[in-house]
Amino acid sequence: MMYSSAIYPQQEASLEEAAVHKLDRICQKLQLKEADHLLEIGTGWGGMAIHAAKHYGCKVTTTTISKEQYEFAKERVEAEGLQDKITLLLEDYRDLEGQYDKLVSIEMIEAVGHEYYDSYFSKCSELLKPHGVMVIQAITIADQRYDYARSSVDFIQRYIFLSGCLPSNQVIAHKIASKTDMQIVGLEDITEHYAKTLADWRTRFHEARHHVLDMGFDDVFCRMWDFYLAYCEGGFKERAISTGQFVFAKPEHRLTIE
Repeated sequence: MMYSSAIYPQQEASLEEAAVHKLDRICQKLQLKEADHLLEIGTGWGGMAIHAAKHYGCKVTTTTISKEQYEFAKERVEAEGLQDKITLLLEDYRDLEGQYDKLVSIEMIEAVGHEYYDSYFSKCSELLKPHGVMVIQAITIADQRYDYARSSVDFIQRYIFLSGCLPSNQVIAHKIASKTDMQIVGLEDITEHYAKTLADWRTRFHEARHHVLDMGFDDVFCRMWDFYLAYCEGGFKERAISTGQFVFAKPEHRLTIE
């Protein structure tokens, strides 16, 4: 279970195949090795940590501030028998100490907020070793619309993510340059994949609607959630919003061709 954009290797690929492909792309961009210690900021439901430990053999420390996600991920890690590889933390990333070889954060920056971008990127840089690499997957808004979006409230901010804030590519680049010693060494636009991900989510939501109602949610919620998924799909299709995977490298990192 993942609540972030998948990447479809082929148009006919299933949502599950696309989700795994996305995780592999991230691991490859991180150039993960068995000897690495990977830090994940924002555990989600544990998919990234489990995939990295299981398929790349590295050690993973992952942190979240969600008790529900922590407990769910803990059960998944134990079911996979990966307790010796994965350390789960119920902590704010700003309280973390030490340094790691690699760092990943998947669609977490949207919850950081404009006023905390400085401390977010500064802390991420601080947590990386001098040769470290960081990959973030982020939903972004066009540079030209960033200031307007910051000062306005849309449907999603009013009803779905009350404190959500989308960065722009320019904002991310500025914070990396001014608050860290890292450089941007890669950026892949995956916007069209998010539109398809949302379409697949919406189809599955319709198929499972009776289960949603059985859980105690009403028709009003179902209509709102359906609109939210369609609203976001349209936003990505029209490029009102975008999604990208950013790769950042510390000064002593040396890229290798594999």
